[in-house]
Amino acid sequence: MTKIGLAISGSFCTFSNLLIAIDDLVEKGFDITPIFSFNVANLDTRFFKAKDFRDIVEQKTGKTIIDTIVDAEPIGTKLGLDLLLIAPCTGNTLAKIAHGITDTPVTMAAKAQLRNSRPIVLSVSSNDALGANAKNLGTLMNSKNIFFVPFGQDSPTKKSNSLIANTELICKTCEEALKGNQIQPVLF
Repeated sequence: MTKIGLAISGSFCTFSNLLIAIDDLVEKGFDITPIFSFNVANLDTRFFKAKDFRDIVEQKTGKTIIDTIVDAEPIGTKLGLDLLLIAPCTGNTLAKIAHGITDTPVTMAAKAQLRNSRPIVLSVSSNDALGANAKNLGTLMNSKNIFFVPFGQDSPTKKSNSLIANTELICKTCEEALKGNQIQPVLF
């Protein structure tokens, strides 16, 4: 069974679509280990209460959430994930990964995965991906073992710098990344 780490960062408005993608991954037989950023683990939002979201993800995956840096560190050695999916991947998380910053459970999981030359799939959801974060997006698009769920502008006239991944393609992107392939087209 293919082992996937699902690292969730705080683009809270995308969580409903992410829950559908989790169902798709589970249905395809992936063994999912959930990892929460500090904000996802602790913030109640207009979309979900933190505890309610935690309960849903744990129920869907059958696993306890990893929500500390200490618990995320052994991902590279002990858990031996075949792939790490960061969904949603906020601009903040994107920038930290591009610059090697490890200060959350999600970025620690990414560091551990890259240390072992294993694939990471990013499902971008950022209001500044085509602005301040464009350079980080470009850096990661040109990085070994980094793959992207196809993405596009979600509201070009109201939020011209915003990008969002097509979460319906998460499973297919993961399947291709496991073979070393970037699903195409990456832009929609």
